Order: sequence, then C-alpha cells, then structure tokens
Amino acid sequence: MLVFFMIFLCISIAAILVKFIIGETVWEKLLSLNLISVKTILLICSYAIYKQNSMSLDIGLIYGIIGFLTVIIIARFVLKGGLQK
Repeated sequence: MLVFFMIFLCISIAAILVKFIIGETVWEKLLSLNLISVKTILLICSYAIYKQNSMSLDIGLIYGIIGFLTVIIIARFVLKGGLQK
C-alpha cells in the first residue's frame, strides 16, 4: 500500500512540474515550487517508513526547512521588484 502512495506522489510531482513549466504568473510558479517541495518531503518520509530508516526522516526535515526558506526568499525578492530595480 505504501508503494502505491509513493507512486502516486511521483505522478503528482510530475503533474505539478508541468504546471510549473506552463504557469503564467510568478505566483503560480512559486506555488508550484512550494507544492513540489512539500510532496518531495512526503516522498522522502514515506520512503523512510518503507525502509525503516530514521536517517531519511532527518533528511526530510532538513529538506523541508530549506524548501520553506527558499520559497520565503523568492517571494520577498519578487515583492521588492526582482531584477527590475
């Protein structure tokens, strides 16, 4: 059952990646990036449960912190005008 969940996560990440590529606004792309980050964390954590490896949970936690900070930094950059200044 967990394998099907991981396969579903990979399919949903691919669908969100397509939305990221064809997104029209910066905010759609930023939301897609955030969703890809969250789904990747879910994939890492479900893999850790599947393999019974607690080290992977630490990697998922670190990836979550980095993903959150990345989205915040990019959002601030866009709100302040980006490269147009």
